[in-house]
Amino acid sequence: MFKRLFWLCVGIGLGAGLSYWLARFLRQTAERYSPERVSNDVVDGARRLGSDVRVAINEGREAMRKREAELRAELEIRQARR
Repeated sequence: MFKRLFWLCVGIGLGAGLSYWLARFLRQTAERYSPERVSNDVVDGARRLGSDVRVAINEGREAMRKREAELRAELEIRQARR
């Protein structure tokens, strides 16, 4: 009798815990894919992309200036030798 009562309580506990966890999981998943959340994620991604593009352009310009200075210095050395 006690075994049956024990397993009944275990079953009730597991059922209640699993149903709570599943309801919470489904609620979080629905919130994650809600239109407001998705649009916010898209806006944040676009902002980060714009920021990354600006950084990449600035780095490219800096590398270009550095290489141009190297080439001009090399050209001046060659012209000085002539």
